[in-house]
Amino acid sequence: MNSQTLTPLSATATSADRVPFIRLDAAFPELFVEIMEVVERVGRDAAFTLGPEVAEFEEQFAAECGTEYAIGVSSGTAALALVLRAMGIGPGDEVIVPTYTFIATAEAVSTVGATPVLVDVDPDTACVTAAIVEAALTERTRAVIPVHLFGRTVDMDPILDLCRPRGIKVVEDACQAHSARYRGRPVGSIGDAGCFSFYPTKNLGGWGDGGALVTNDAELERDVRLLRTHGESPRHNHQLTAGTDRLDALQAAILSVKLRHLGDWNQARRDAAARLREGLAGSTVVLPAEPAEGEDHVYHLFVVRSADRDALRDHLDAEGVSSAIHYPTPVHLQPCYAGLGLGPGSLPVAERLASENCSLPVFPAIEDWHIAETVAAVKSFGNGSDDR
Repeated sequence: MNSQTLTPLSATATSADRVPFIRLDAAFPELFVEIMEVVERVGRDAAFTLGPEVAEFEEQFAAECGTEYAIGVSSGTAALALVLRAMGIGPGDEVIVPTYTFIATAEAVSTVGATPVLVDVDPDTACVTAAIVEAALTERTRAVIPVHLFGRTVDMDPILDLCRPRGIKVVEDACQAHSARYRGRPVGSIGDAGCFSFYPTKNLGGWGDGGALVTNDAELERDVRLLRTHGESPRHNHQLTAGTDRLDALQAAILSVKLRHLGDWNQARRDAAARLREGLAGSTVVLPAEPAEGEDHVYHLFVVRSADRDALRDHLDAEGVSSAIHYPTPVHLQPCYAGLGLGPGSLPVAERLASENCSLPVFPAIEDWHIAETVAAVKSFGNGSDDR
């Protein structure tokens, strides 16, 4: 996608400056001006719900994802729940979900009354595999939700080869992997449907909540459009009981502006990740695995691992480098899923990853000194610079 190169607003480095975990749109002054122009346009038109802004963004996003349809909705969580309901999945059905993910993946299954079957993940990629899915299949399995976690693509073809002959739906959770490609195909276009979040910190983020579902299935597209707005079609005629999960016109207008820059921003993330890898080679942390041939990583997050994760984060903080944890507690150990009976030790790979992961700064506006200071801080950990 063609885009105008944006120059980030430089933060003059001093010894007192911290390395931020993320910098959002205000880091690009030209982008900020352009966004404010569309905010004013939407305000003057007073067309805040659905309408031409949403329709235009849906067309653009479908093209970006290589699908026939895109339906804008209120969040990535809503996209997941709406597509499951549109597929007729509900009480008595099982949906296989990796436990190492944001809780929304499983939460959407629970929302429609189905049972999330939580499974472990691959220790190198932190993603689900076909072998893991196959071991969890039962007669009640209706769908699988592979998660393109942290921006890394799942190895999708073996999962599709497993599921399609059995009539099992495959819904891609691509909420962290906008425009990543798997064997030349954009994520979201590979399974029966793909779900995206436009939360502000995502690779493509709005100025509030938002999401989308993409698909090539005309019946699925029709049903999700009904479900997102009270089952209404035509006006004042409600074909089914639903709710309201619309994408706001303001968010759609902002996302249309930002979509033009997504390719450049993803490449900036890849470039920053490559520099972090180079700088951190030989350090005490475990680096994220390189994508396999035909796979991709758009680095929504750059997640390293350390057996002394908490001490590492304390050290980074003392050195002026911000960090985060994604995610400290796997879904199967969350209090709300205690009823599934999966206690500590039941899904050991995810539990170990959750106890060791540390997300380092990576974002399109990252500067040379951010990377240099992050590398220096990580490499000094465990080399006599702390009090452990």
